[in-house]
Amino acid sequence: MDKKGFIFDLDGVIVDTARYHYMAWKRLAESLGISFSKVKNEQLKGVSRVRSLEKILNWGNMELTEAQFNELLELKNNDYLAYIERMDKDEILPDVPRVLSFLKQNDQPIALGSASKNARTILKEVDLLEVFDEVIDGTNVTNAKPDPEVFLKAAEGLGMDPSDCIVFEDSVAGIRAANTGGMMSIGIGDPAVLHEATYVFKDFTEISNEFFSKLISE
Repeated sequence: MDKKGFIFDLDGVIVDTARYHYMAWKRLAESLGISFSKVKNEQLKGVSRVRSLEKILNWGNMELTEAQFNELLELKNNDYLAYIERMDKDEILPDVPRVLSFLKQNDQPIALGSASKNARTILKEVDLLEVFDEVIDGTNVTNAKPDPEVFLKAAEGLGMDPSDCIVFEDSVAGIRAANTGGMMSIGIGDPAVLHEATYVFKDFTEISNEFFSKLISE
């Protein structure tokens, strides 16, 4: 049986937690008297928590002591965690369970490669933690995407050569990380944005089991 390593990003691919980040940042910004919109939120996507808070303070021309800054970082994370603790299986994006179960039935190794330090918590909440053979998250890596570290570690954890791995990503940085790591990249989202990927689909409803069979046997 042919084997490929299937590596999935978490946010925007398996579940959509972006709205919880938005809600937590909005609450924090407005508590400081800084206006926060969905347009501004776009500038924080794929950006670290520290850098995100720096940007927000910048927008409000605010300066804080290191202690205040760290306190706000913790406040934001606790707020975000309170949102994700209420997550359940309904939060899993369309057709993700079908795809994961098809790969499992065909004995294909599956990993998660995410920058989120809360990845395991989220997978547990939506009852998917046991599905993944390997979970590499923000606690295991030092370099953010587009550096390929997270995916290379996932491939290594699966015992697969990077050239036999297929990465599913919804961000440009993630697609670049997969490409740099010598893996096939599949974009989930807008083809105009993710055009550097080998293939792009709107979501998993557009990817048939036959397509996965083809990937496995190539």
